[in-house]
Amino acid sequence: MPSVDDELSVDLDRLTVADGDAFERLVRRLSRQSVDKHYDAYADIPWDDPAFAIDPDDPRFELSSDDALGGTGWYRSQEPGVRSRIGLYRYVSAMKIGLQFENVLKRGLLEHAFMLDNCDVTFRYAYHEVIEEAHHGMMFQEFVNRSGFDVPGLPWFMRLGADRIVKFGRRFPQLFFVFVLGGEDPIDHVQREALRSGRDEHPLVEIIMRHHVTEEARHLSFARHYLKQEVPRLSWARTRVLAIATPIILGTMAQLMMQAPHDLIARFDIPDEVVREAYADNPAHRAETVVALHKVRRLARDLGIVTPVSKRLWQRLGIWSDD
Repeated sequence: MPSVDDELSVDLDRLTVADGDAFERLVRRLSRQSVDKHYDAYADIPWDDPAFAIDPDDPRFELSSDDALGGTGWYRSQEPGVRSRIGLYRYVSAMKIGLQFENVLKRGLLEHAFMLDNCDVTFRYAYHEVIEEAHHGMMFQEFVNRSGFDVPGLPWFMRLGADRIVKFGRRFPQLFFVFVLGGEDPIDHVQREALRSGRDEHPLVEIIMRHHVTEEARHLSFARHYLKQEVPRLSWARTRVLAIATPIILGTMAQLMMQAPHDLIARFDIPDEVVREAYADNPAHRAETVVALHKVRRLARDLGIVTPVSKRLWQRLGIWSDD
C-alpha cells in the first residue's frame, strides 16, 4: 500500500554521511507529516460499532492457505471454529508482542532524546514517534482486551533483556536502531502484503493495520537514514560489533514476528511435526522470511557492516540473499 511516506524514503534512499543538510530536511519533513497525518487509537477506530465486534467464530480470522501454518493439512482439517480461533489467537499474540516491542522502542527513543543538544531536529521527531507508538500500543492492547484471549506476548527471556535494549538508545544508538528495524521491518512487510492481497479481513484488523503501516513508514524511514548518517562515524570496534550483532538481532526478531508463538502451539495442541512442516521444513516460509528482510539487508550492505565473518552468520541463520 504505497503512501507519500514510501515515496519520501525512496527519494532519499542514497543519503550518505556527507548529506547532513539532506538528513535534517528529511527529519523536519517527517515531523511535519506526523502533524499532518496521524491517528488516535480511540477517536479514529469505532471500537463499539457492532460491525467491528470480535467473534471468535468469524471465518475472516481463519489463516489463509498462503500462511505457513494455515497451509498445512492439519490446520485445514480442523473444524471452522478451531481454525478461526487459531487465526484470532495469532492476531492477538502479534499485537501483544507488538505493543511490548514498542514499549521498549519508546523507552529507548526517550533515552536517545535525553542526550540530544538543544535545537537538534531529531528531538522533535523522536517525540512524535513516541506519541505515535503510544497510540499503536493502546490500539493493540484494546484489541487484545476485546479478544477474550489472555496472551503472554514476548518470551520471558526477551522481557528480561528489554532494559538492556532500552539503554542502547543512549549508549549505542546505532545498535538500538538496528533493533528497531529488526522488529518493525518484518511485521511491516507482513501487514503490507496482507493489505495488498485483497483478502476479506475483519474490519478491526484492517483498520489497525492501515493505521500502523502509515505511521511506521515514517519510523522506518528515520531509522534507516539515521543509520546511514551515523554508522560511518563509528569506531572500528563498534562497527565490528554492529556487523556481528545485526544478523543475530534480525534473525531472532524475524522468527519472533513470523512464526506461531509457543503458547499458541501449546493451547491448540499443535503436533510437533506440523510445526516443523509449517516452519523449519518449509522452503516457502524460509523464502518469505528472507524477502521480509530485504530492505534492512540491503541497508546493512550499504553501511559496510556485512563482513566475511558476519555474512556467514546471515547465512547460518537462514536470512541471507544476494538480492
